[in-house]
Amino acid sequence: MLFALLFLLPLTATGQPYRNVTLGSSITANKANSSWLSPSGEFAFGFRQIIPGGYLLAIWFNRIPERTIVWSANRDNLVQEGSKVQLFADGRFELIDPRGQRILSVAMSRTGVAYGAMLDTASLKQIIREEDSSLHYNRMEISSYTRNFPMDGSRFPYWSTQTMGTGFQVIFNQSGYIFLVAEIGSVLDFVSSNAASTSQFYQRAILEYDGVLRHYVYPKSANSAGGRAMAWSTMDFIPPNICPRIKETTGGGACGFNSFCYMRTDQIPVCDCPTGYSIIDPNDRMSGCKPNFAPQNCDEEALETDLFGFYDMPNTDWPASDYADFEQVTEDWCRQICLIDCFCAVAIYRDGNCSKKRYPLSNGMVDSGIGGKALIKIRNTNSTVQYSRSKKSNRSTLIIIGSVFLGSSVFLNLFVLLLYAFCFNRQKSKTLHPYKDLPGLNIRRFSFKELQVATDGFEEELGRGACSIVYKGILKNDNFETVVAVKKLNKMAAEGEQEFKAEVSSISRTNHKNLVQLLGYCDEGQNWLLVYEYMSDGSLANFLFENSRPNWYKRMQIAFATARGICYLHEECNNQIIHCDIKPQNVLLDKSFMAKISDFGLAKLLKPDQSRTTTGIRGTKGYVAPEWFRNMPITAKVDVYSFGILLLELICCRRNYEPNVEVETEMILANFAYDCYKKGTMHLLVVNDEEALNDKRFEKFVMIAIWCIQEDPTLRPTMKRVMQLMEGSVEVPIPPDPASFISSI
Repeated sequence: MLFALLFLLPLTATGQPYRNVTLGSSITANKANSSWLSPSGEFAFGFRQIIPGGYLLAIWFNRIPERTIVWSANRDNLVQEGSKVQLFADGRFELIDPRGQRILSVAMSRTGVAYGAMLDTASLKQIIREEDSSLHYNRMEISSYTRNFPMDGSRFPYWSTQTMGTGFQVIFNQSGYIFLVAEIGSVLDFVSSNAASTSQFYQRAILEYDGVLRHYVYPKSANSAGGRAMAWSTMDFIPPNICPRIKETTGGGACGFNSFCYMRTDQIPVCDCPTGYSIIDPNDRMSGCKPNFAPQNCDEEALETDLFGFYDMPNTDWPASDYADFEQVTEDWCRQICLIDCFCAVAIYRDGNCSKKRYPLSNGMVDSGIGGKALIKIRNTNSTVQYSRSKKSNRSTLIIIGSVFLGSSVFLNLFVLLLYAFCFNRQKSKTLHPYKDLPGLNIRRFSFKELQVATDGFEEELGRGACSIVYKGILKNDNFETVVAVKKLNKMAAEGEQEFKAEVSSISRTNHKNLVQLLGYCDEGQNWLLVYEYMSDGSLANFLFENSRPNWYKRMQIAFATARGICYLHEECNNQIIHCDIKPQNVLLDKSFMAKISDFGLAKLLKPDQSRTTTGIRGTKGYVAPEWFRNMPITAKVDVYSFGILLLELICCRRNYEPNVEVETEMILANFAYDCYKKGTMHLLVVNDEEALNDKRFEKFVMIAIWCIQEDPTLRPTMKRVMQLMEGSVEVPIPPDPASFISSI
């Protein structure tokens, strides 16, 4: 709930007698509008009719047409006609409804009250026989509207005097300044540094619904203005621009989800909706916006890319909505990567960098200092209905053809029929045989018989997983032999041949020294196999966990090589590839210990119950990013998390989970590593590993790993930034507790 802090000028009424309110006096809520006036008549206390039959007990400016209210007692509970407020003989001040039920009661702790008075300070006062004692109400007026925030607890400050612990009192003085003073009286900071003469202007300051504290003035000469219309005008306000100030990590920001905030020329913040969106609640401009079009189809066979386009908005951003970032790309590339991603609602292109935003968009703002442009993806105006898939029944097609026959000439009908038959056959051919020969790819299509011969009937097994078995094979060609690894996929997704070839096409176009090279494939019936280059020294898991401690420098070379390979998949491929299962078993080593990543791009080929720890989760237990469990969008940051675990394993030369340890707190390596970092005992991670302890990079690499395994994916760096941190071109900042995100959800 938003409160409006009300500061009133202490206007003394020197030489003017109080208009006494005798004990037992009361005011009744009715159309007569009786009230108690201050000595100057500038302020009044009484009932104001807000709606027919509903009254508000208030203090207001009495000499201006607006009768602006400066304090109220019962904003959320209007009283009925016939209610009354009374000053009792014992000093009690009560608001009573027509049935005699008490609504509000203020009791003074002292006795001897002589009378009451309405002052020119816009406050009610009780006069005691010996000395004055003000009846002070809490001058915190509840706003006319309430705002719903996403969670309870204190909010972050979006403006501050930066005087915490030293401030004593906020003063609104006779000169019209609002400032903060220390206990000894020295001025610490000005809240409002613009002022106007109190002899010429009424003044008030209020924290309003939009979060801006405004200092208003109203000319006292309004009554003699010759009929000219007068109004409250803004003298000063803070913060100068609230739009970029409110950036909630949880919530919609200054204007609500999917909206944006901008400052009008008169310095009033405005909430608006992007093109293609409309406000959710027309009565609440901060309620957020909703799209006016159907969402994009996520089916890869009907992505509807031809039905969507972009609306450009310069100097616009929605901070905290990013789920993927790309550097050194073109604007056209940025548009295309958002267009083919059904989760992408907006792409921000700025200085060669591209950020994809997901629903709901939060903290939207338009400001000249933002730069770049927002590419807002909306459905084309002539395609408001959802795209129909090619696999649907031909019934709709027959209806269209029938309509053409009924409404056109014979010649035109025949022409349309022939055209339709031609296009249908072409489309059918294209649909049934995608990537028929995988043209343009430097890989070979093998027959199943060829691979049977090469593997000697799939005799020598190199390894196996939940969805495949890898065999050693030898390809012979003109007396030249090539050793290969043949991966036989035994549990494939239902999408079948088309999905398989699409992924093969994607994988085959990768070319990086830290990726295992795909040499060919087989897709005969249900026999789906992949042929890879042979990695003679097996997996990193064997190298790291099954032999004596490997050399520290070899381990770090493997860490760099793995990071480079993942960075290539995320940043440099034509289509970004998220591995989803980074682990030591999927990092292979050649005869010179060069590390190469395997099994990339295969996530979509697996059956729903394969390579998962729980339903819907890709990856291997211990390396799976926490967002898989929280119904959060899955981005390239899941690979960053897995790499962080793998990096810790390389540093410490142990598995992430070791049940057979002497100290229970050391079982989970990720937790143990952060505890050691926090306590300054990181040497415990590499006991008896002098090479690691003597390398200045050791502590830095642990910090990088902690950044990678943050529970909050938005805190994790991109793999490109990980590379920069590892290479030393960017300083490694102090990492937070990885589990801090858990306590906030």
